Amino acid sequence: MKIGIAIGDIRGTAPLAEVVGQVSTAADAGFTTAWAAQAFGMDALTTLAVAGGSVPGIGLGTAVVPTPQRHPLVLASHALTVQAATDNRLTLGIGAGIATMVDGMFGLPHDRPVHRMREYLSALDPLLHGETVSYQGETTRAVGAVTVPGAQPPTVLLAAMGPAMLRLAGELTDGTVTWMTGPNTLCDHIVPTVSAAARTAGRSAPRVVAGLPVCVTNDESAVRARIAAAFGLAGQVPEYRAVLDREGVAGPQDVAIVGDEGTVLREVQRLADAGVTEFMAAPFGTSQEQQRTIDLLAGSQP
Repeated sequence: MKIGIAIGDIRGTAPLAEVVGQVSTAADAGFTTAWAAQAFGMDALTTLAVAGGSVPGIGLGTAVVPTPQRHPLVLASHALTVQAATDNRLTLGIGAGIATMVDGMFGLPHDRPVHRMREYLSALDPLLHGETVSYQGETTRAVGAVTVPGAQPPTVLLAAMGPAMLRLAGELTDGTVTWMTGPNTLCDHIVPTVSAAARTAGRSAPRVVAGLPVCVTNDESAVRARIAAAFGLAGQVPEYRAVLDREGVAGPQDVAIVGDEGTVLREVQRLADAGVTEFMAAPFGTSQEQQRTIDLLAGSQP
């Protein structure tokens, strides 16, 4: 199992120069990928274009960009521009978005998310491959093409937790990316469902990227309390509540990887045993706690 590092807002608000420094640190430590989430601050794809232009070598990924507020033509243009700016190192992670945010913040429809995503991908995939589309679906319409010299189509991952979205991920994309999903759910639900769908569709074995907060500490209970405060919203929305309930836990603090060095390494190994292909570690805590975590994970890589 490979290990990547989350950068940017998910680790706390930071200036762009500091986020670029996080990518540089990850590259120097030998991590596979620097992952940026689209939250309420910096644009994830723009951040990766800036950072990737300054830091060579390391893979770059979004985990994830919500699609409802981005037309396929717009997202294809943005993603391919990042490819051109970073020597084609982008993994494009996308998702349907949290329904309450899609509606409450943007005033956009969020019904039938799997159907909407199927139509969205039907337009996005050919656009990423430089093809001209004239797609007329029930929820998505796209007519045109995107041309970015030097850009290759990125790997696409679909955020998926429910069975239908996981099947779609296996059928139409290169795999899935999860957040706040524990090892039992990954082993018994996520990995087998997306893998079976990929086999049925005649695709290669899917990538399964699992994201979790992680903190190496001698005060586990205090850190879990801070994680509960920082990520408590995830335990309330239906999308995350479903996988937390499947795992049998109360909230994000219970699936986060927290403890001393030995404990953290054992929990990371559980992800590998579950069939995860890349752990997206989101270092949590003070700068000292995050650095201790990064040092341990860097040293644990093959």
